[in-house]
Amino acid sequence: MSGHQRGIALISVLLVMSLVLLITSGLLRSHRLSLQSSGQSLQQVHLRQLAMAGETWALLQLQDAASAGQKTVDLTQDWARMTADFDIEDAQLSVDIEDLAGRFNLNALLTQGQIDQVTLNRWARLLDLLDLPPLPLSQVGALQELSQLRLLPGVDGQLLRQLEPWVAVLPTEATLNINTAPAMVLRTLDGVDAGVADALVGQRSEAAWASVQAFTQDPLLAGAGLSSHGLGIGSRWFRITVQVSQGQSRLRLATDVERDPDTHRFNILQRRLLPSSTHEMPR
Repeated sequence: MSGHQRGIALISVLLVMSLVLLITSGLLRSHRLSLQSSGQSLQQVHLRQLAMAGETWALLQLQDAASAGQKTVDLTQDWARMTADFDIEDAQLSVDIEDLAGRFNLNALLTQGQIDQVTLNRWARLLDLLDLPPLPLSQVGALQELSQLRLLPGVDGQLLRQLEPWVAVLPTEATLNINTAPAMVLRTLDGVDAGVADALVGQRSEAAWASVQAFTQDPLLAGAGLSSHGLGIGSRWFRITVQVSQGQSRLRLATDVERDPDTHRFNILQRRLLPSSTHEMPR
C-alpha cells in the first residue's frame, strides 16, 4: 500500500472514530437528561404524595370540628388555631384551612334570577375598596368558576388576581360568615369602616358571635343600620392549602371541600396546583 493510500485509510479511521465519539456523546447526554427528567418527575410525585398527606390531616381536623356539633364556624375553633407545620422525610409541610364562606360569594348577587340589591351594594363597595372598575355580574349569570368573569369587558388576569383573595363561587344560598370574614370583607357592610372592621375582627378572636342578631346588635355597630340579609355564622365550604418544600423544589396544592348537610362527611370539590407565589386570603 502506498503512502498516499495509507494516509487516506488513516483519515477514514479517524473520521469513523470521531463519528462514533459524537454518537456516544449524544447518547450519554440524552441518557443523562432522561435520568434528570425521571428524577424530577419522581420528586414531583413524591411532593404530591406529601401534599395529599397534608390534605388528609386537614380533612380530619374539619371532620372532628363537624362531629363536635358546634353551631358556629369561627376562628376560635381548633381547625383554625392549630399550628400546621411539619417536617417529613427531609421535606417541610405547611397546611392552612380557610372558610370560603368568609369571602364574598359572587353567586349571592342573583336570587331566583333577580338582582339582590343589598348584596349588589356590598359588591360595589368591595370593588371600590380594591380600586377596581364596576363589574356587572348580571351579564354573566350564575358562576361555576372565577375565570368566567373574563367574559366581561376589561377583565384580565391581573384584575382576577387582585379580586381572587376576597371572593368565592359558592351556591346561591351560602351566606357570608361574619365569624371568619376578614376586615376587608366586613367593610362591605353598611356603616362598617376600616376602624370598626378591625375592632370587630379583634373582638371575635376572643369570642365568636353566636347569632347574626348578636352581631348586628354589637355596640360597635350601634346606629349603623346594618342589614342582617345574607349574613350567617356557619359554613360548609372550606379550602385546604398545602405547601411542600424539599430542597429547591416547591409544590402548592389547593383543595376545595364541602360538608354534606345530611351525612356531615366532607366531599372533594376540586384540587388545583397553585404557583408558589399565590396569596391566600388573610384572616
